[in-house]
Amino acid sequence: MDSPISIHHLSKSFGTQNVLSDLDWNIEAGSIVGLLGRNGAGKTTLIESMLGLRECERGEVHLFGESIKQLSSETKARIGYVQQSAELFEWLTPRQMLRYFKALYPCWNDAKVEALMQRWDLPYDKVISKFSGGQKQRLAIIRALAHEPELLILDEPVASLDPAGRRDFLREIVDSVIDKNTTIVFSTHILSDLERVAMKVAFLAGGRIVHEQALDDLMEISLQVTGPASVLSQLQPTKVLQRSALQDGNDRLLGQWTSSQMQELATRSDLRVEKLSLEDLFIEMTK
Repeated sequence: MDSPISIHHLSKSFGTQNVLSDLDWNIEAGSIVGLLGRNGAGKTTLIESMLGLRECERGEVHLFGESIKQLSSETKARIGYVQQSAELFEWLTPRQMLRYFKALYPCWNDAKVEALMQRWDLPYDKVISKFSGGQKQRLAIIRALAHEPELLILDEPVASLDPAGRRDFLREIVDSVIDKNTTIVFSTHILSDLERVAMKVAFLAGGRIVHEQALDDLMEISLQVTGPASVLSQLQPTKVLQRSALQDGNDRLLGQWTSSQMQELATRSDLRVEKLSLEDLFIEMTK
């Protein structure tokens, strides 16, 4: 089975600024991957490039084994996309807009559309231009989920939703993966939302995916150790994530460790050993 997303040597610049730099990334079917990066790191550029919405100087993107430059209509119908700011046919009503999109897809779940329209209290016959920002975003989400895509790309999809709306949407994501084996790439700055749904996290920094791992494993085996450089150099983590020198003369090592190593570190009085939150890990991994 072809990977839903396969990216090789992708590079994109804006003037003299390299946003994506020889980026490689492969995503397994049925996974939910949270894409994390600082503002300006290139998350939206990466998402638009993987969907063929932005030209890159170099590299290849394949979705379900097909080049993004030559996607068949069948493969396009397997993909859903929600961007941060909803782009809808605002001169239409939801009923008219949804009827238009239904005609474009071989698969369309009327029951899901009806359930979400009712749950989110969206009127079918009100002109979309009169909707609030949150209502427009909910409608964009319904449009993206209605044809039951096998690959769902979400770029800050819940930024304009209230907590109740975000929780409802995240529940839909989980249900989609369980029921349909949907692959989801989910970019968000709301880390608490990501922790609820992501199976994996991928950190984008310096134009590349610098680290990708199952979220549970990342949180379980990552420790930050601070102490003299001569002492830290004797440690042998299974993976070094970050290392930096501090102004007080000590070094800081963010690494991943075996269970026995973690137990031993807990007994060391000459080192400061810390378990980090996802927010702390995000800050360290995207420096």
